Amino acid sequence: MTFPIWINLGFIKLHPHVVFEALAYFIGFRVYLYTRSKDKFPMEQGLWVIVGAILGAAIGSKMLYWLEDPLKTIENWRSYTYLMEGKTIVGGLLGGLIGVEFMKKRVGITRSSGDDMALPIITGMVIGRIGCFMTGLDDHTYGIPTSWITGIDFGDGILRHPTQLYEIAFLLLLGGLLYRWKKRAAFPDGAIFQLFMTGYLLFRFVIDFIKPTPHPYLGLNNIQLACLIGLIYYLSLLYKWLGKPQSSHKGEI
Repeated sequence: MTFPIWINLGFIKLHPHVVFEALAYFIGFRVYLYTRSKDKFPMEQGLWVIVGAILGAAIGSKMLYWLEDPLKTIENWRSYTYLMEGKTIVGGLLGGLIGVEFMKKRVGITRSSGDDMALPIITGMVIGRIGCFMTGLDDHTYGIPTSWITGIDFGDGILRHPTQLYEIAFLLLLGGLLYRWKKRAAFPDGAIFQLFMTGYLLFRFVIDFIKPTPHPYLGLNNIQLACLIGLIYYLSLLYKWLGKPQSSHKGEI
C-alpha cells in the first residue's frame, strides 16, 4: 500500500484528504437535516445554530493546534502557511460548542440542540478519518511505532499505530450505542450529546498517549489538556441528571 492513496477518476487525481473532508461536511449536514427533531425549533433557527457551530469549530480547531508546540508557534507567528495548515478535532468540537451556545442566545433558543448534532458529527468524523488514514504521514494523525499486529507502514518503513482506524472503530461503536439510546432510552434533553462528548474526549485523552506529538504540559499534550477541561464540564452536566429518578428523566424530554 502506497500513501497517500490518491482518488483516481481517470481524467484527474484527487488528494484523499480534500475529498473525504468535503464528503464529511456534506454528508454530515445531510444526516443532520434528515435526523434532526423538527419540533424543537424552526429550520431558520437551526441553520443559525449550524453557522455558530462552523465558525466556532474553525476558530477552536486552529487555536488548539497552535498550542501543540507553543515555541514553534511563537517562532512562526508571522508565517501564514504555518498558522493555516493545521487543525484539531477536539478544538473544533469545543470551539463549536461555544459557537453554538453564543448563537442560541442571539436567536433566542433555550432548548438543547446537541442531541440532533451527535450522530451527524460522528458520521462526519468517521468519513474525515478515512481521509486522514489514506493521506498517510503527511496528515500527522498516525501513532507511535509499534510491534502490534495492527501496525501499518505509512511509507517510511516503520510500523505505526493506525490511530485513525482506532478512532473510526471507536466512533462506530459509540455512534451505534447513542443511536440505540436515542431511540429507546428516556434521557433528558442534551444527554445524548453530553454522552458523545464525554466518550470521545475520554477516548482522545487516552489515545493521545500513543501519538508522537509534543507532550510539554506535565507529560500531556495540548489535546489532552483540552480533553480534561471538556471532561470536567461534561461530567458535571451528566452528574446533574444521572442520579435523578427515571420518571424525572421522562419529564425533562
